[in-house]
Amino acid sequence: MNDIVHNDDSRQRLERLAEISQRLLDRARALGASQAEVSCSEERGLNVSVRMGEVETVESTRDRGIAVTVYFGRRKGSASTADLQESSLDATVEQACAIARHTEDDPAAGLADAELMATEFPDLDTWHPWALEADEAIDLCLACEAAGREADARVTNSDGASLGSGESLSVYANSHGFIGRERETQHSLGVALIAGQGEGMQRDGWYSIGLAQRDLEAAAAIGRRAAERAVSRLAPRSAPTGEFPVLFSAEVARSLVGHLINAVSGGALYRRASFLLDSMGTRLFPEWFSIQERPLMPHGLRSTAFDADGVATRDSALVAGGVLQRYVLGSYSARRLGLQTTANAGGVHNLEVAANAGTLQELLAGMGRGLLVTELMGQGVNSVTGDYSRGAAGFWVENGQLAYPVDELTIAGNLRAMFAGIEAVGREVDSRSHIRTGPVLVGRMTVAGGD
Repeated sequence: MNDIVHNDDSRQRLERLAEISQRLLDRARALGASQAEVSCSEERGLNVSVRMGEVETVESTRDRGIAVTVYFGRRKGSASTADLQESSLDATVEQACAIARHTEDDPAAGLADAELMATEFPDLDTWHPWALEADEAIDLCLACEAAGREADARVTNSDGASLGSGESLSVYANSHGFIGRERETQHSLGVALIAGQGEGMQRDGWYSIGLAQRDLEAAAAIGRRAAERAVSRLAPRSAPTGEFPVLFSAEVARSLVGHLINAVSGGALYRRASFLLDSMGTRLFPEWFSIQERPLMPHGLRSTAFDADGVATRDSALVAGGVLQRYVLGSYSARRLGLQTTANAGGVHNLEVAANAGTLQELLAGMGRGLLVTELMGQGVNSVTGDYSRGAAGFWVENGQLAYPVDELTIAGNLRAMFAGIEAVGREVDSRSHIRTGPVLVGRMTVAGGD
C-alpha cells in the first residue's frame, strides 16, 4: 500500500478557506474592528475498531470550524460557526463585534506584532493522505488483534484493535495581512490485550502512529508486541518500600517533560501557579542535559512554520547546559509577563531530549537495583509546589536485570529535585510523540510498595 492519493483537492480547499478568511477580515474591518484574526479548518477521518474478531465501529467523520476574533482597541470578542452560508458568516462577525463592545479593556489583548509574522513557508512533509477504504481498515485491525491473540496461549481476551486515519486543513489569517495555510495527516493502529485468568488478569497493549501510512509498524508486529507486554506483566508482586533509583521507560518519560512544559508555560506563570516562577536562566537539570525545540523538522509530528498567532517559528533551545533558557509563550502570555513571544501560541513543537547514555538494557545494568516504570496512573502532581505522587506499575530490577513485574505501588518526589536528580537519558527514543525522549533515570525517588 502507499499513501499517494490521486485527485487531491486539498490545495483548492485551502484556497477556499483562505478566501473565506479574507472575507471575514474585511467584514470585521467594515464593522469598525481595529484588528481581527480568523481560523478556519476542515477535517476528514476514518476510524475503525474490532474486538475478538468482530467489527465494533466504523466511523467516517467530516468536521469544519470557523472562529473569528475581533479587537476594538484592547477589547476582544470571539465567535464561531460551522456554516459557510454568507448570512451565517456575517452573523458570526457581527456577534464577535458585539461581544467586544461589551468587554473590558485587557492591556495584553491584540494580535502578535506584525514584524514577527512568518514570511517563509517551507514544505515540512506533513501531508500524506491515505486512500484507505473501510474494508481495508477492518482487515488491518483484525490482523493486528489476531496476531496478538495467537502470539501466546496466555493471552485470553482482547480490549480490541483500532485504526484511525485523518487529514486536516487549516488557515490562520489576521489583519496584518498574514495568511498561513497548513495541511496535515496522521494515522495510527493499535491493540490492547488481556493475559491470564480471573483476578490474575493483566492488560497491556501497543500502538504505532505516523504522518504517513508507511510510518506505521506492520499490523502483526504491533499485535505481537502487545501480547509480549501483556504476558510480561503476569504474576506481579509488591515492590519494596524505600528510596531507590527509578527508570522511566521512554513512553512514560515524556510525561516528565510535559510537567516541565506546563510549569514554564505562560498561563501558569502569569497566574503565578507554577513551582518554576522566576526560573529562566536557572540550572534545573544536570549540566549535560538539554532539550531542543525543532518546529521546522521535516516530517515531524508537530512541525509548523508559524504558531497559532502567525508568529514565525524557529529552532531553539529550551534547556541547554541544564539551564532553562526561556519560557513557553504566545503573544498574550508574553505581554502579561512583559516578555517576548517564543512562537509557542498553541503549544510546543517537536521537543528533542538529548541522550547521554545507551540502550535500556545498559541503563538497567547501570542502576543495579531499583524500579523500571512502564505505566503511570493518576494525576498526583501539584503544579504550584512541584510535589509529585503517582500510581505506577512496571518491573523490579535486581543486579541490573528485570526480576519480576510489580504493580499497585506509588512513586513520589518533588519535580524540582527529580529534574536535578536525572542521571541518564537513554538513546532508544519513543518516536510516537512530539516529545522525543529515551528512557530517563532519576537517581532517587520514594517507592511505596507493599513490602
